[in-house]
Amino acid sequence: MILPNSFEIKRYEFSSDLTRVLSSEYFAKDLWPIVYIISDGNVKEAYVGETTDVDARMTAHLKNQRKKTLTTVHLISSVKFNKSATLDIESNLIKYISGDGVYTLLNGNLGLANHTYFQKRELYWDTFRSIWNKLRGEGITEHSIEYIDNSDLFKYSPYKTLSKDQKDGLLAIINSLLSETYKNTIVQGGAGTGKTILALFLSKILKSPYNSFNFREFQEVEEFTDPLSELRVKFPDPKIGLVVPMASFRNTLKKVFKNVKGLNSSMVIGPAEVVKQKYDILIVDEAHRLRRRVNLGTYFGSFDSACEKLGLDKTSCSELDWVILQSRKCILFYDEAQSIKPSDAKTEDFQKLKNSPNTTLLGLKSQLRVNGGNDYVEFVNDLLDCRLATINQFQNNEEFEVLLFESIDDLVSEIKTKESQYGLSRLVAGYSWEWVSKGDDTKTMTDIEIEGTKLRWNSVASDWITSEGAIDEVGCIHTTQGYDLNYIGVIFGNEITYNPIKKEIEVIKEKYFDRNGKMSINNIEQLKAYIINIYKTIMLRGIRGAYIFICDAELRKYMAQYIPEALHHKKPPLRILTRDEAKPFENCIPIYNLRAAAGNFSEPQIVDELDWLELPSDLRPKTDMFACQVVGRSMNVVIPDGAICLFRRYQGGSRNGKIVLVESTSLQDADTGSNYTVKEYHSGKTIDGDGWQHNSITLKPLSDDPNYSDIVLATDAAQQLRVIGVFERVLDS
Repeated sequence: MILPNSFEIKRYEFSSDLTRVLSSEYFAKDLWPIVYIISDGNVKEAYVGETTDVDARMTAHLKNQRKKTLTTVHLISSVKFNKSATLDIESNLIKYISGDGVYTLLNGNLGLANHTYFQKRELYWDTFRSIWNKLRGEGITEHSIEYIDNSDLFKYSPYKTLSKDQKDGLLAIINSLLSETYKNTIVQGGAGTGKTILALFLSKILKSPYNSFNFREFQEVEEFTDPLSELRVKFPDPKIGLVVPMASFRNTLKKVFKNVKGLNSSMVIGPAEVVKQKYDILIVDEAHRLRRRVNLGTYFGSFDSACEKLGLDKTSCSELDWVILQSRKCILFYDEAQSIKPSDAKTEDFQKLKNSPNTTLLGLKSQLRVNGGNDYVEFVNDLLDCRLATINQFQNNEEFEVLLFESIDDLVSEIKTKESQYGLSRLVAGYSWEWVSKGDDTKTMTDIEIEGTKLRWNSVASDWITSEGAIDEVGCIHTTQGYDLNYIGVIFGNEITYNPIKKEIEVIKEKYFDRNGKMSINNIEQLKAYIINIYKTIMLRGIRGAYIFICDAELRKYMAQYIPEALHHKKPPLRILTRDEAKPFENCIPIYNLRAAAGNFSEPQIVDELDWLELPSDLRPKTDMFACQVVGRSMNVVIPDGAICLFRRYQGGSRNGKIVLVESTSLQDADTGSNYTVKEYHSGKTIDGDGWQHNSITLKPLSDDPNYSDIVLATDAAQQLRVIGVFERVLDS
């Protein structure tokens, strides 16, 4: 068995003397697989690689103009490493360092490993986590893996392993850019098929040096090397723009571009900015949201001026015409099913473009966002188009679930629970209530009332998903389109119903309050198509699950035939296994009694000495896991009183800002009466001749009860503190 800490990380000066220093290093001289990070802590740039010949690789890097100015190299080695493991660790480091946002990577984004090998999930992922935490201590990484997993920098990073579908699409786009026949490329794909990732990936390729690419994950290497070489000749330093019609999502992608070497935030533009200059290549994400001269509000004047400047007829053209006119090559990522309002460019205009001999048409089909896969996407489409022939409920599994809630309070509560466990869980509704709280800085006004429960719309329009207090608000299509969530709570409003006689969904225009979404529409079927598209789009935003509440009784009755009810799918209670049942770390983990201060939290070996807890089906027992019941209200913002919680044994690395279980003879927990407590950890440090030293530690309660105060431990007491475990999630409350 490989233990998570059975590796070493050594730091060296990155200089011409490095090869001499490495000549005596066991792993280097004996050609072991090694992962390395070359970095400069001042300019915050880094390069990640792996090799079996570290001497030759470092010599080559020292000759490279872009890398020789870096100052430090960290070598990560282990007697348990094999080539597959180092390739995997290298790829994970590239992806997570990019998402961390501290260092800018010099790596190209082609060739990240994505293959299965022996014990990849069971053992090497834990090893990577330990490596990551050790690198936090080295100052190379900053945030936790859990934090990065939910960050926009990670979700929309161009450092991604492409699916086969995306690889095929990428090659087709490159060949289209090289073609003298095609000016425009339309890439069609439904929600969650990876259109945005491919757009960012392509942007990175177009602005990266050719010699930074690694093609090892491409089976037919020449298929990519030759076209990319030609692309670099045809577009040596192309002027590119990533056009994003929605302002909120545009701001998110600007932040991503700012943290990627070769890209900058000014490359992410709105459609109006296209008018200012010509581009070699324009890449348009969410092209279905390009606008025409309908329901534009205050934007009418700017739209008319742009059309005049470009010599276009304002009454018949759209922003689609702008991007085509202003680009030498135009790539449009398009999904007709995500057109949600009358101001969106006409479907007929895209169809006309598709039929042009100057346009090549590509498709993305694989579902990459939703863990429910293409089966769930097909289910949502058939459900909302009333095409399900037989009554057959969607089959949930441990990876994904869709549930129907009878109570709005239960839905709100469950989304908040998922937020505490996984983060990025939000409520989203159809536009069936007026936005009366708009501009209310006090956040006291409410907009939505259902069964006596009052809620408010999103208080900010830009980056609402990650804004403070978003968990207590309700978003709409305009604040969520383009974003990924872990769990989404979808509220079907009063504007949508079901006609059991006609056996079809209907909409009620008077109960739909998006003024720009319905003004100028006289055909109710056209409005219905937009509203159906809205609900399809938001139902496909959740990676792990979609939880549904429906205001209209007839629509609820219809959907209850196909969506499992939440009431009948509550998870079974946790179970303490008997001595005969327990197989430590195979089917259970130890559970400790903090109130009695039982156990010394060492590696338990004897079943008789401890109680053993069976984990929920979505968790696999690991040797570093244990459970505790957290008693009291001092952490009730995150952990309910009496909740059984999952922890991982602390094995080093930063714990600042994390919820931890600690032991100290200098404290007595008010709730347990013992020397153990669960709190959020914050520390202050000073440096002296012996290195970093804690000068104080603050253990913060996270409670809605003001009677709980910070626990501040000064220098002497801080030295006696022992961090035992890091909180992972609530198991049962």
